[in-house]
Amino acid sequence: MKYQDRPLVQALQNFHNRKPVSFHVPGHKGGTLSDLPSAVRQALAYDLTELTGLDDLHEPAEVIKEAEDKLANLYGSERSFFLVNGSTVGNLAMLYATVQPGDCVMVQRNAHKSIFNALELTGAIPVFLSPEWDDPTQTAGTVSLKTVKEALKKYPNVKAVVLTTPTYYGIINRDLEQIIEVCHSCSLPVLVDEAHGAHFIVNDAFPTSALELGADLVVQSAHKTLPAMTMASFLHIHSQFVKVERVAHYLQMLQSSSPSYLLMASLDDARYYAETYDEKDYESFRLYRSNVVRDLCNIARIEVVETDDQLKLLIRATGHTGYVLQEALEQQGIYPELADLYQVLLVLPLVKARDAEHGIDLVDKFKIAMEWIEGKEATSVRFNSFSSINFTSTVVYTATQLHRMDMEWVSMQDATGRVAADAIIPYPPGIPLVCAGERICQEHMKQMQDLLTSGCRFQGAINGKTKQVKVVLE
Repeated sequence: MKYQDRPLVQALQNFHNRKPVSFHVPGHKGGTLSDLPSAVRQALAYDLTELTGLDDLHEPAEVIKEAEDKLANLYGSERSFFLVNGSTVGNLAMLYATVQPGDCVMVQRNAHKSIFNALELTGAIPVFLSPEWDDPTQTAGTVSLKTVKEALKKYPNVKAVVLTTPTYYGIINRDLEQIIEVCHSCSLPVLVDEAHGAHFIVNDAFPTSALELGADLVVQSAHKTLPAMTMASFLHIHSQFVKVERVAHYLQMLQSSSPSYLLMASLDDARYYAETYDEKDYESFRLYRSNVVRDLCNIARIEVVETDDQLKLLIRATGHTGYVLQEALEQQGIYPELADLYQVLLVLPLVKARDAEHGIDLVDKFKIAMEWIEGKEATSVRFNSFSSINFTSTVVYTATQLHRMDMEWVSMQDATGRVAADAIIPYPPGIPLVCAGERICQEHMKQMQDLLTSGCRFQGAINGKTKQVKVVLE
């Protein structure tokens, strides 16, 4: 098979066809020394290093450059980068490229934890922007134009704005274009974590990408919605405020010096998949999706909630939490992306026309799952038991200050009014409920208690078993 429109994939195939003898790393020697399953060993023949003709991710001049140029041309960026350390490294790089220690940065409160890690590493001071509550999905949504304008008046010394759109649940920021215009009028770069939006480019029926709306830096997890391998992501830049050279510099520092060629090849292939996605492909996807929605809606006590992103579907079981529905589905071999108090989240495949027969018999499996649930005691909680923390705030102590302070564990009932020693993160989806150095309010505690009662798992400064929170000793 020829891969002319996938330059890196073609280069790997050409190299493999020459039956090369390996006296170089990696140590599995093309998979010959590996005891992994045979299907994995076959792929290891393409797990190579920076050999002649395969270019260098950190100084691309040949096939990797050609592949990244094709990516930039597709998404309309000034330059696009392959990321082999996930969108996490993209979020780190775009913060390092735009802020200095002590700079104030406006950041959406329901950002991914990698954004908060980036703020800590850069020494920037976060100003938290509360998102609007989204009633249909019962989740924190996106930040409004009004909130951004109010924050700019309150914190006029900010150096950058970091937003997340779409959210994990597929909610897009409908004010994004206006927010970008307002921020640019203040000479502020807008950095967007668009991890779940790499597929927006394939058809106008999907939301418009933040890059097209004028964002300066945009990170996308190609592996989330395009057919790329896990950890394979994109970073795009098109900005008058941020220099390409700074982004490249920090990516060279933060990314592995031994990047996986399998990951990079999958990015080259994912770009080609998106670039060649046509109207017939979209029509096939639309039909597949409509059939899934119809079949699920016909099952008793199942509710389907649709969001802005057609790849995302929320499924609810009347009278039960999403955690119970997740357990029932997994018993049938169906694995949702995540569960929360109310629902499970399904991430649909972006099928093409060639995949017309894609799918499994969801109806029978869901029916069996619902029969199992019928024997369970009702577990649901009331809708909108909590909502967004409706204020703009910053931290009491920075990460650097926290590292020099004493901490203690206190009971949850005694934690209100105290300062969190570390982030408190319901996982999934990995969005901090309380940020490190932030003062814990009553609404925070109410959310924590509701989530723990419903079986949610946490990371960070909370012990769900002992019902304790780690706080600063003031």
